[in-house]
Amino acid sequence: MCTTCGCGQGETRFEGDGKPHDHPHEHDHEHEHTHADGTVHSHPHGHAHEHSHGHEDDHGHETLHGSGATHDHAHNHDHGASHAHRHGHLHFGLGAAKTSAPGMGQRRLVEIERSVLAKNDAFAAGNRALFQEKGILVLNLVSSPGSGKTTLLVETIRRLGNRCAIAVIEGDQQTTFDADRIRETGAPALQINTGKGCHLDAHMVGQAVERLGLPDGGLLLIENVGNLVCPSGFDLGEAHKVVILSVTEGEDKPLKYPDMFAASSLMLLNKIDLLPHLRFDVEKCLAFARRVNPNQQVIRTSATSGEGLDEWIEWIQSQRTVRSATGNG
Repeated sequence: MCTTCGCGQGETRFEGDGKPHDHPHEHDHEHEHTHADGTVHSHPHGHAHEHSHGHEDDHGHETLHGSGATHDHAHNHDHGASHAHRHGHLHFGLGAAKTSAPGMGQRRLVEIERSVLAKNDAFAAGNRALFQEKGILVLNLVSSPGSGKTTLLVETIRRLGNRCAIAVIEGDQQTTFDADRIRETGAPALQINTGKGCHLDAHMVGQAVERLGLPDGGLLLIENVGNLVCPSGFDLGEAHKVVILSVTEGEDKPLKYPDMFAASSLMLLNKIDLLPHLRFDVEKCLAFARRVNPNQQVIRTSATSGEGLDEWIEWIQSQRTVRSATGNG
């Protein structure tokens, strides 16, 4: 699971083949537990195999309920095959997580998160090496839902025209609506439906790139799942994260979600055509953003009026030039 937010990620689908693609764990599968209070917990977990001459399958389960109560379960299963399996599980209900030993849950969660991020970073490093070798500029577009990412992408593709090969990876929990809109421009787009997952990860992107077959020197635009929390911690191998903030959201977003704004090289302040109808303090928003990230560039954009889009295209082209000249984004 995603230890940043606790989302389950065993239901990822790449639109086109209709088959589920799980994260890279050995023998991943998902368990669902229904407790006496009616709480249902669904979680994926992996099995690490230790070959031996025994026939034990030992599971240690710690179940954390909404009431804060903890239950330990031990299960022994006999197998015909000679494997010994050992699992550690943490289950989260609606209440605060507790374990039988003070601080144990926190330590284990930190260990799990480090493990998840380390695996992701390894895949991201592989993606980045491939992108550099092929001279592909990759931009990871992140934002809250409804910020105008897809509309902005459509206009970006139209304005870039035939200046470079463009492909798009669309991330959403469900539906293919956004990928369908992108394909109407003529650009190839692959939809990744993450199911319960709230972000894309590097392994998903690597699989999608194989399917897209983007030529050398191209531009890959990734529209991440709408979320200003988890995508900030997951490197996809991109050259830059670009955060899109709509003026309809409020000028305090950079302070509320500092990790995302700190991780982004560029902020697009979008839907500025709506400013006459809103109480949005642009200067306050920019001051908050620069308090979090003093080096962050800002472009004010509107896909409706076209304001700022030429500057945005120029920024993309400048990054493509850097990529072509140095192999680094």
